[in-house]
Amino acid sequence: MREVDPETTKRAAAFESWMGARCPMVTLTHTFDVTRLLRQSRRSGRKFNMLLCWCAARAAAGMEEFYLLPVGEKLMRFERLAVNVVVKTARGGINTCDVPFSEDIAQFERDYLSLTAQVAGSGEAFDLGDGYMVIGTSAMPECTIDSAVNIYTGVFNNPFLIWGRRRRRFLRAELPISLQFHHVQLDGGDAARYFLSLQGEMDGLRD
Repeated sequence: MREVDPETTKRAAAFESWMGARCPMVTLTHTFDVTRLLRQSRRSGRKFNMLLCWCAARAAAGMEEFYLLPVGEKLMRFERLAVNVVVKTARGGINTCDVPFSEDIAQFERDYLSLTAQVAGSGEAFDLGDGYMVIGTSAMPECTIDSAVNIYTGVFNNPFLIWGRRRRRFLRAELPISLQFHHVQLDGGDAARYFLSLQGEMDGLRD
């Protein structure tokens, strides 16, 4: 990552308006149609959450805003994206794992499976370091969730996705997903474009 002058980016006005805010985070929730994603998971034997993480990262990869993130008092530009997932460890706890995004879904799957298995076995978090803009995720399939308003600590400004259990709606499967984001990184309209892109990635998924 490298520092950039906000004035040279489209986020200049947002940087000026929101960097000094006490709580600059925004949370939006949208209900997605995950019917095709679920069908592809069952047909291919690939994990549903892995497919969702790949679609989430691929949708972000198509938006330049996701490569910019406020870190401390600076605006930083990243060249690569990753997804962070919460992993249940063999000892009964949880820890986190960064998975680098790859356009090649097979490569992403290999990394996802090997790295999460590493964290599950060791109980230690896996962190890719400062070279990646990381999209946080948390899946809670034990229960249905309408929305999740996250706690802003002032430490991590990364975008964060949360979802719970899928819902059946006639012959369709639906899943509300909450996105928390720093207002310097995204505006509400940007988040809405991201949601549309994420739905498109799920609908366009192929075997």
